[in-house]
Amino acid sequence: MELLIKKLSKDVSVPYDMLLLADPSKEIVDQYLNRGDCYVASYKDDIIGVFVLLKTRPETIEIVNIAVKEDFQARGIGKKLVLSAIDIAKQEHVKTIEIGTGNSGMKQMALYQKCGFRIVGVDQDFFTRHYDEDIFENGIQCRDMIRLRLEI
Repeated sequence: MELLIKKLSKDVSVPYDMLLLADPSKEIVDQYLNRGDCYVASYKDDIIGVFVLLKTRPETIEIVNIAVKEDFQARGIGKKLVLSAIDIAKQEHVKTIEIGTGNSGMKQMALYQKCGFRIVGVDQDFFTRHYDEDIFENGIQCRDMIRLRLEI
């Protein structure tokens, strides 16, 4: 499957339907969109994937949102998005890439580790502190943020 991945220009509408798959809070999504760069993956003129990169510290970038349209999941697109984010970070001479995911995101944790990320910490009760509604995934309450890092 041939994907076209490009930075979303400021005059194009934000694909909230995709971003909200990975983060249910539009308010939080808007906060990091204002500070980061949104990239979209298109297939046959249809946006099927998205990720947001945010510079957090010198030589450090974080993937703060990554999502694949439900009809296209389990086809390796998420891995292509992560690898594209890594390539973009390398082009920007970044040395560290970080990503966080919920304790209930088993598939996400596996994907990130397959792409070379290592678990470096846990932000306990992150999701219960920052989100008004409880989040459940895989029958597990999402409470903690698992932090992962890749040195490039």
